[in-house]
Amino acid sequence: MAVNTLYPTDYQLHLFHEGNLFQSHQLFGAHVFKEADKVYTRFCVWAPNANKVRLVGNFNNWNGEGYDLHRVNNEGVWIIVINQDLNGCLYKYEIITAQNERLLKSDPYAFYSELRPNTASIVYSLRNYDWQDNHWMHRKQKRNFLSEPQIIYEVHFGSWKKHENGDFLTYKEMAEELIPYVLEHGFTHIELLPLIEHPFDGSWGYQGTGYFSATSRYGTPKDFMYFVDQCHQNGIGVILDWVPGHFCKDSHGLYRFDGSHIYSYETEKDRENQVWGTANFDLGKGEVQSFLISNAFYWIDYFHIDGFRMDAVANIIYWPNSADNEENPFGIDFLKKLNIQVHEYDPTFVMIGEDSTDFPNVTAPVHYGGLGFDYKWNMGWMNDILKYMETPPFARASVHTKVTFSLLYTFTENFMLPFSHDEVVHGKKSLLDKMPGDYWEKFAQLRLLLGYMFAHPGKNLLFMGFELGQFAEWKDKEQLDWNLLDYEMHQKVNQYVKQLTKLYKRSKALYELDHMHDGFEWIDCDNYSQSVFSFIRKGKTENDYLIIICNFTGVHYPEFKIGVPAQEEFREIFNSDDTDFGGAGFINKKTFVALEEPFHGRPYSVNVTIPPFGFQIIRPVKKRKERKGNGKEKVRGNAIGRRERKQT
Repeated sequence: MAVNTLYPTDYQLHLFHEGNLFQSHQLFGAHVFKEADKVYTRFCVWAPNANKVRLVGNFNNWNGEGYDLHRVNNEGVWIIVINQDLNGCLYKYEIITAQNERLLKSDPYAFYSELRPNTASIVYSLRNYDWQDNHWMHRKQKRNFLSEPQIIYEVHFGSWKKHENGDFLTYKEMAEELIPYVLEHGFTHIELLPLIEHPFDGSWGYQGTGYFSATSRYGTPKDFMYFVDQCHQNGIGVILDWVPGHFCKDSHGLYRFDGSHIYSYETEKDRENQVWGTANFDLGKGEVQSFLISNAFYWIDYFHIDGFRMDAVANIIYWPNSADNEENPFGIDFLKKLNIQVHEYDPTFVMIGEDSTDFPNVTAPVHYGGLGFDYKWNMGWMNDILKYMETPPFARASVHTKVTFSLLYTFTENFMLPFSHDEVVHGKKSLLDKMPGDYWEKFAQLRLLLGYMFAHPGKNLLFMGFELGQFAEWKDKEQLDWNLLDYEMHQKVNQYVKQLTKLYKRSKALYELDHMHDGFEWIDCDNYSQSVFSFIRKGKTENDYLIIICNFTGVHYPEFKIGVPAQEEFREIFNSDDTDFGGAGFINKKTFVALEEPFHGRPYSVNVTIPPFGFQIIRPVKKRKERKGNGKEKVRGNAIGRRERKQT
């Protein structure tokens, strides 16, 4: 490879400045090239307003004399080629600004970074990882995720589990510990709070400095590849929390990178994110678009990530400091461009928007006027149902519509139902502790809430620890309260979660038509006085339906009439009041036949036992087809056929 081929082409630079160089990480950053007996390390950085840029590192005693980068063009791309293999070396850019300030900056495109509190970038090769997830990647091409079951387990890597001395588990250790746990509990995906490099543990990764650098807290980038690879080999998808709206202002990062605001908006009002103390990306700038869209491609290419949950979409759609929700055209156009490019690059990649507003068509395709996301978090449902559950049962009649309102809009978007980390921290209490009442009532209502969530249209996301029945809210500096599994009620709620996920995944009526009106039908949504709701969930196949009954009070009804659509025999297939789950045991053990007694606007009805705070599912009894003969004829015929073929 000739040295001059190490330099960017005019076309590459044009695309970068235009906002269309979607593999910009292959140009910028540190890259080692080998040709015959020669090895080169190229460093490339964008710093348009710098007077001078030098390369410093442990290979030159952090002295940039003789290591000046030179401008490639008039728009601020700088480059240096070193005739050495610097793989594993520490480095930074020494930038002399237009005001003659001296800044030491980490590489925005670095693939690896020093363990905090140190902040240097590390020359690192991502090549030669031997992926073993071909089956997963091939199978993904044939799947329709909208009509599949999804139960996402949201995880903060640093506090799911820790060593006895308080140290983090590594990427490889988490693969050995977390994956079997996820499989045992029936989750389909793991969603990880941001793993980009970030200086402060307490930001949970949401205020990053190294967008191309998997955090070194838990190991190397290839260790993280191993984690994803192992997830895929075990049939588990991996979703990353991704933050393209804003970044932290630590001095070694993107903020005032060359002494000016090249990554963020020029004006202070637009730039400064007053809520989080961060800086907002200038999403209308071509170089920033190239940076962020390349970052999406990077995680797809090098780490086989299956999707992003995009944080704080509302702060991209609207100007963050706008009191009257003024739309940000740069942010909206960026989201459309991003989603178009990602889906063209990898149609299987899932884009999930965490949008807390009522902005329309978030999950509609861009060519139909939408933003192009695959899913939107249903924050309205989450807020309503939690307010409803936190209301004392005797007063729930006064907030009855908190349950019914979501069904007025739930099919306007492809929704995901989130009980995320945000709902169990900062004094909001754990899910269990949000439930009113005594000890038994809290557990009963948690089971009811989880059952209702899985029966409601939409995919499911839950933050780690809910399955233990934690009383304490999430403590990000400590591991989950694993000791709770020594106690009976916590063991039983854990067993309940396992059985609920198993039931959900084998019940197509609960997920096949999640985003279509045809998949849901109320039986009774008007029972204010008793707070009992009943509805039908349907699958694609005719007569594949389930009847869901939710009793949001502590009253037990030995006989309760429910309207049903057909004169069939029914049986109860799930009941949250089962004693195995910690309930009182008011279950329907026997099958029951629908009576020709119209009720709830249905031609037939059944009488069922309804437990206090009960979630239950009944379904038509499926008759086994009559077998012809005893099966021996088929076995005998196959044997004769094989013998005849062998003789010929």
